[in-house]
Amino acid sequence: MSELYELPDGWEWKKLEDIFLIQRGGSPRPIKDYITNDEDGINWIKIGDTKKGKKYITQTAQKIKPEGMKKSRLVVEGDFLMSNSMSFGRPYIVKIKGAIHDGWLLMREKLDNTDKDFFYYLLSSNYMYRQFSSKASGTTVKNLNINLVKLTDIPLPPFNEQKRIVSKLDNLFEKIDKSIALHQKNMDEADLFIGSVLNDVFVELEEKYGLTSLSTVVKINSGIALPKIFKNIEFSNGELEFFKVAQMNNDNKVMKKANLNFTLSQSKELKIKLFPKGSILIPKRGGAILTNKKRIMEREASYDSNIMGLKANNNILSDEFLFIFLNSIDLSNYIDATTIPQVNNKHIDMMNISIPPLPIQQQIVKYLDKISEKTEKLKSIQKEKMDNLISLKTSILDKAFRGEL
Repeated sequence: MSELYELPDGWEWKKLEDIFLIQRGGSPRPIKDYITNDEDGINWIKIGDTKKGKKYITQTAQKIKPEGMKKSRLVVEGDFLMSNSMSFGRPYIVKIKGAIHDGWLLMREKLDNTDKDFFYYLLSSNYMYRQFSSKASGTTVKNLNINLVKLTDIPLPPFNEQKRIVSKLDNLFEKIDKSIALHQKNMDEADLFIGSVLNDVFVELEEKYGLTSLSTVVKINSGIALPKIFKNIEFSNGELEFFKVAQMNNDNKVMKKANLNFTLSQSKELKIKLFPKGSILIPKRGGAILTNKKRIMEREASYDSNIMGLKANNNILSDEFLFIFLNSIDLSNYIDATTIPQVNNKHIDMMNISIPPLPIQQQIVKYLDKISEKTEKLKSIQKEKMDNLISLKTSILDKAFRGEL
């Protein structure tokens, strides 16, 4: 076996299959026929039952009928689970008995003298992610091949050294996590502050100018189905942009960096609808609504059917003032309480806005932009510190599994 790097005395290179029995999950199909609310149902463990950064899986949203176990895989308390598609390579320790689908790998320890927390840290490390990433197949959706996972090289120290490493990592990470939580609290408080300022401004405006139905002063433009030229491609070129909800993550104010672009001639030939510059975009469907993001389009562009655009009547309402108003709105207060959250025209009808004269709108925008700029700078500093601490954790893990901790 070719060693990846030199290990301390007493350590040795092993394959994951030397330590774990590794098996893929399975799913009875069609799964909807096996979902049950009966008391004798088996916990049906899905990726959605996990929480980012959390170590344990303690409950499930759904159960399956006992007969579904014939097509699935049973897991018990103490087993490791690792996602093998989408966000592949993330480890979790199961605290419940249940069944897993084929998006999971079950990893059950074979040896007695192993420390479960040591392997949780190891499987969470950047070293392991790099190994898994190099073995993942697929382009858009990465999947882990179970046989390649079994042959992954891991550094294995003696049992007592495993426990020493865990103790040291626990102590260091407890301190780092407290610092991360403090920076996150500062960011949350900054958001609360700007929210409070927005609320105060619009309460005062309501007293002076009353309320107007938002739908009477904006044009509502729902997005379009994905044009056929974009089918099965991830990137394209052109002077015009086609936005998806994911691009709302690229900036905290403006829609930018579309992956899909097209030309004006393609727009005319294929009748790709263009929406006006200055439109304020919001998520229209799905969990993205709960992120409460709103973004401005700086130029004419198109967007998909999961987005709704609101274009102000600029005779009485500026685009910038509309953006600020929408930032004072919590979209989760307006969604349909269905399986899939949605915002429709009727929800815009429920929103009311105070409209001062345009010069006053301009003054308010300028005032709030200054406050927002200072707040974003504060959040940026806090985020940079958080990112540095997260990188520190990664560096510490790398040292731990080289025997340098």
